[in-house]
Amino acid sequence: MTDTPPAGGQPAPSTPEPSAGLPAVPVAVPEGPPARLWDRMRDDPQYAPEHLALEAVRRLGPEAAQWAARVRSEHPGVSSDVLADQAARKFVNLARLSGAVSGAAGLPGAVLDVGVLAWTQARMVLHIAAAYDVDPLHSDRATDLLVLQRVHKVAESARLALGVAAGRERADALFGLGGQRPLGRVMLQLGVRLAQMAGVRAAKRLVAKIVPGAAIVLGTWANSSATKDLAERSRALYGRRGTAVPEPRRS
Repeated sequence: MTDTPPAGGQPAPSTPEPSAGLPAVPVAVPEGPPARLWDRMRDDPQYAPEHLALEAVRRLGPEAAQWAARVRSEHPGVSSDVLADQAARKFVNLARLSGAVSGAAGLPGAVLDVGVLAWTQARMVLHIAAAYDVDPLHSDRATDLLVLQRVHKVAESARLALGVAAGRERADALFGLGGQRPLGRVMLQLGVRLAQMAGVRAAKRLVAKIVPGAAIVLGTWANSSATKDLAERSRALYGRRGTAVPEPRRS
């Protein structure tokens, strides 16, 4: 449907976006987890989501806090909802691109893609938290990530798993406990765990990278849909400035 032009034949002025004129979220292309995190997740795929959540808060929390503070200083009075909307739209668009970011085929490419998607989504959640004045650097944000991304159903189990992952991270740093398991089995387990975190059905996402032509269509739709759902859950949580993660949705 098109707008009816006003009298005189002149086109109607366009309505600006609520966030028009605000500084953009400082991410131009999908960025994946850092190399050291990939190594950690490969060595401990069972706790890959927990390792990703811990590292996301450490690395991405400061970025989110600085962005929100800068926007508020340059645009006093801007609402939290406007900031959250800008972050959500930015990272949903990035999620659409993350399905082909690796350029690799087969299982390794699928694992890379879902890892980039999970990292992009974590970045979005922390920016939405910052938009609502919820500290994105606080350790509780790692718990939020795991429940919002439905890796765990409740905060208590998420905190327990994060504690285990942090302990294994310290032990690996001290003693080098990385296993020597078959790479194919490790990659499959890692891919399934990261796909679960990213909200994309593992089977669909892994198959999409193997079947020619399926990756772009299915990957774009699945990535954006899962990221939009996560954005809605994040805004529902932080918009009410709650301290508890939401209950899992009943099917």
